[in-house]
Amino acid sequence: MARSLYSLILYLITPLIWLRLLWRARKQPEYLHHLRERYGFYRSTPPQSLIWVHAVSVGETRAAQPLIEGLLARWPEHRILLTGMTPTGRATGQEVYGERVIQAYLPYDYPGAVDRFFSHFSPAFGVLMETEIWPNLLRAALHHRIPVMLANARLSERSARGYGKLASLVRPAFAALAGVAAQTPGDAERIAALGATAVDVCGNLKFDVTPAAEKLALGAEWRRAIGSRPVWLAASTREGEEELVLEAWSRVSVPNTLLVLVPRHPQRFSEVAGLLARQGLSSVRRSEGLPTAETQVWLGDSMGEMAAYYALADLAFIGGSLLPLGGQNLIEAAACGCPVLVGPHTFNFLQATEDAIAAGAARRVDSPAALGEAVAGLLQNENELVLMRQSASRFAAAHQGAALRTLDLIARWTGRAGC
Repeated sequence: MARSLYSLILYLITPLIWLRLLWRARKQPEYLHHLRERYGFYRSTPPQSLIWVHAVSVGETRAAQPLIEGLLARWPEHRILLTGMTPTGRATGQEVYGERVIQAYLPYDYPGAVDRFFSHFSPAFGVLMETEIWPNLLRAALHHRIPVMLANARLSERSARGYGKLASLVRPAFAALAGVAAQTPGDAERIAALGATAVDVCGNLKFDVTPAAEKLALGAEWRRAIGSRPVWLAASTREGEEELVLEAWSRVSVPNTLLVLVPRHPQRFSEVAGLLARQGLSSVRRSEGLPTAETQVWLGDSMGEMAAYYALADLAFIGGSLLPLGGQNLIEAAACGCPVLVGPHTFNFLQATEDAIAAGAARRVDSPAALGEAVAGLLQNENELVLMRQSASRFAAAHQGAALRTLDLIARWTGRAGC
């Protein structure tokens, strides 16, 4: 009954879904591309042997890299079908994997659409990245006898409470999973409480993502061009947060410091450029070239270069954490040996953040004023920065191995041996 009501609501809000697509297409016309796929209609004929991996957007697509590489190595007779939900995620898939994977949009969770998806592709098994729980999708997978696992699974206490209010709908969906590879014991406990039966703790796949050598080299090239100026990076900032970062920036009294500001969502690049202009700050966009000696803010309006920004910076603030948005992942910064500051709101990545703080790789601040003071203090203390860089690298290296553990679990859950 709950799933039928859920499906009915989906059909009723279809006009709102279209309005949302049209709204997003104002800044990203790519949202109107491949529309048929969002309803389970696909043109190309797929190969017979497929492993399906679903990564909803950019972060999940990059996090899936060590797992996808392992799947290709362990089951070389299969192709990878990589599905997502956003144009930026699809573009990231093309950048990271090229022609080694087949890409498509996962359809909306209409019963007919997900049934067409499985009938068309018929994968040997599926892997959902993080916490993509869709009741009709998982029921259709059971109907088609396709085992589906949840990998790199995380579930905050807030999200668990939300799912708990819909227990009659989500418990059958969680129970339909062939297995769950959770990031932390807390994630495993919360997911099991919602109905999943085969739950193991494997760690975070993002620790196994190696920063691309060419991106690190690009960051080093930028560093040489910028010279000895102190560089503070505000990475993956969210809407409403740039004003707070600039408030903190006004408190950084270290002479000649360059702020590198990288909004998380590309559709906001122009909006943030307008904010900088209104505040009278001398700024240059990454797409326009390198900052000059007079540039106060370098606006990172590029995709796929975050490792280069981390390699350039003396320290980084991780966005989404000054406002109650849950934060963004600091693991890539740590892997690049970049010291990290975070705000008070990191509930989406709580364990990784707390572990990084305990390891000396990160520090927490509670306000824009505290952020500005912390940036100024660290930029004036090279010894502390060196210790944090070393701690960041050790922290990242100590938590690797999740991909291998997850691959072993997938083999166990599906009954498929290695090569």
